[in-house]
Parts: sequence; structure tokens; C-alpha cells
Amino acid sequence: MTVVAEASNGAETLTLAEQTQPDLILLDLSMPALGGLETLPLLRKVAPNARILVLTMHDDDGYLRQALRSGASGYVLKKAVDSELISAIHAVLRGEIYVHPAMTRLLLEDILPPSQAADADPWLMLSEREREVLLLVARGYTSSEIAERLSLSAKTVETYRSRGMEKLNLRSRAALVQFALAHNLLKDA
Repeated sequence: MTVVAEASNGAETLTLAEQTQPDLILLDLSMPALGGLETLPLLRKVAPNARILVLTMHDDDGYLRQALRSGASGYVLKKAVDSELISAIHAVLRGEIYVHPAMTRLLLEDILPPSQAADADPWLMLSEREREVLLLVARGYTSSEIAERLSLSAKTVETYRSRGMEKLNLRSRAALVQFALAHNLLKDA
């Protein structure tokens, strides 16, 4: 493998992809100016033969689905070990679709038998970080307090909060507290 270019934002990625026409593009979703999800469909136009492997910290089914719909050939979490990334690169170059094993269940949920889907606990469908943030919200912490406690930015906390609330179909902090009480999630509070 040879690295032919490296970009720091979406616009630069598009320019370099058009110039170099690489076999594979390793794309981060969190880029300044033009994010990865916005860049992805544009890459399909400027480098139509390139395989696109998303490498991201986002373990969210919404990002995964949108990336695959937009033309990504694979989705690997940054927490993956180096050998897994190399395996994903080789799989994508062979024309296969590669999805990080931790994300595979999220894709299969749509095709699970209804009995299994009905039995699924919505709380367990959240990422570990979403659960952590929502528990702290339900316990009355502010976004800035949660951010300090978890060493995150307040904006990142808000993102986890809104995604988790959306997945649980909750619209307010009061609804979240009711959900937490009904599911016995605040027993250690």
C-alpha cells in the first residue's frame, strides 16, 4: 500500500481525490468545513472508482446507515486495533463491504424477527456513552457538569443526549426521568 495524499478537511479531500484517483479513500466523518457525510457522495462523483472506507469514532447506527447509503464500502471504528483496520482495507479493496463487528447488530435489527425486536430493551440499543450521558441528565446534571465529569465538550454531551433521546423517542428531561424510573435505572442514584 502506498499513501498518495492526505487531507485535513472535506474540500481538500475532494480536490486530492480528483487529482490522484486513489484505489481507496480512508475517510473520517469528523472533519472541519465539510464533514465526512457531506463529502462522501461528492467523492463518488470525483473519484468514481475509489473504494471509501469510513474510519470514525461514531458508533451510531444513523451515521453507519447514512455512510453506507452514500456509497461507503466499509465502516470501522477508531477504537479498532491496527490489524482490524488492515483487514478492513483488504476486504474493501476486494470489493467486499466491511462493517466493524460492534456495528453489525445495528444493521441486522431491521431484519430480526418481530418477536426478537419486540423483546429488545430500547436502553440496550443505545451506545455506552449515550446511556452514560442520559443517566447523568436524568440525575439532574447540566450539560456542562456532564462534560466536565466525562472529559467531553458540552457540545459533544448535547449530541449524545439528543441522539439517545431520539432513539428512545423521548422529548423532554421529564420524559427521560420517567423512563429511567420505569426501567429502574436510577436505583444507584
